[in-house]
Amino acid sequence: MTLPRELLDALDASIKPVNEARLLPPELYTSSEFFEFEKRSIFMREWLCVGRHDQIPDAGDYFTITVMGEPLIVARGDDAQIRVMTAVCRHRGMVITQDEGTCQRFTCPYHHWSYGLDGRLLGAPAMDRAVDFERADHPLPQLQVELWQGFIFANFDPDAEALAPRLRKIDEILRNYHLGSTTTRPGKRLENLPWNWKVMLENFNDPYHASRLHGPLQSFAPSHLNDFLEWDDTDMAIGRIQHFTEIDGSFNPTKKCLLPVFEHLTESDRRRGSFVLLPPTLALAIVPDEVAYFIVDPLSAGSITIQIGYCFEESALQDPMFEYLFAQAEAGVDNFNVQDVYADTMTQIGLNSRFAPRGRYSWQEETLAQFNRWLVQRYRRHWPADEQAG
Repeated sequence: MTLPRELLDALDASIKPVNEARLLPPELYTSSEFFEFEKRSIFMREWLCVGRHDQIPDAGDYFTITVMGEPLIVARGDDAQIRVMTAVCRHRGMVITQDEGTCQRFTCPYHHWSYGLDGRLLGAPAMDRAVDFERADHPLPQLQVELWQGFIFANFDPDAEALAPRLRKIDEILRNYHLGSTTTRPGKRLENLPWNWKVMLENFNDPYHASRLHGPLQSFAPSHLNDFLEWDDTDMAIGRIQHFTEIDGSFNPTKKCLLPVFEHLTESDRRRGSFVLLPPTLALAIVPDEVAYFIVDPLSAGSITIQIGYCFEESALQDPMFEYLFAQAEAGVDNFNVQDVYADTMTQIGLNSRFAPRGRYSWQEETLAQFNRWLVQRYRRHWPADEQAG
């Protein structure tokens, strides 16, 4: 891989204080070669969100997910532990399953090799003549797993540093939401969206566009009413607090909460929301009656898939009107998504232009400058050595 030293040096302009910083070089959003570098330097080394723990509440429950082209099984074992393991059979590489459900073992449909919920090879028909073949030598490889606030994270790097200790400032924001005990409601899956993964995360946590792109929809939470969380180089999250003009603001045309607010919120909590990035794959939009989450799966330099989901107070789902209210709340989020999809699509087109800028930031884009710092730390750490030597 050829990544010139000049490109590495050019990153310095993007990690200055927000009122001095510039956008990352456009090729970081468009280059297939750079995307391959990101796969190795970020996605194979950082904590990736794969779902919520209550998607698999009981022993034997599982679902499947593809992350960076890797088919994975997320399963709860008989010991109640959640494991994330490859879905690739250790015999000939067949993908064992692509569905979800409950089982006691996973059986490859090709040659019927079977695996336990813990990944152990349980059965391998007609392998009795294979020389020195031991089932114990052929388990499904597993990723490192960590749970945080009810989210399941996995890491391809077995030596990765623990995630949760580096998220304490976000724990404080979520303290009264008790997110680990909320109920998850899956939302829509948006396939093959035509932009780079960083474009999505930047737009998600950019309050500068809120009062402008979203206009009257966003008037309950205008661009200038934001507090940006302080940044530390050890942080694993980027966040901001969005203040409301009235209590109990939310993402729908009424601009007010439609569903019951989380039970333990203070009045101060109910007068604000938060937007949080846990790069590279999770974004949280936090308001008093819902926490919407977005799990990003990059497909290429210019394409991603997003899985949307929601966390609600358990009592909200017991309301006979819940399905109607949820439909309205989801439609409210969709109003914003339509505008964001347009903006992200047009931004990616612009970044591919020969006239693509390295624009300057507004003070209302502090979160973008922080995201740059998160990225550039990792780019520098893993930049190909021969190019660094220059």
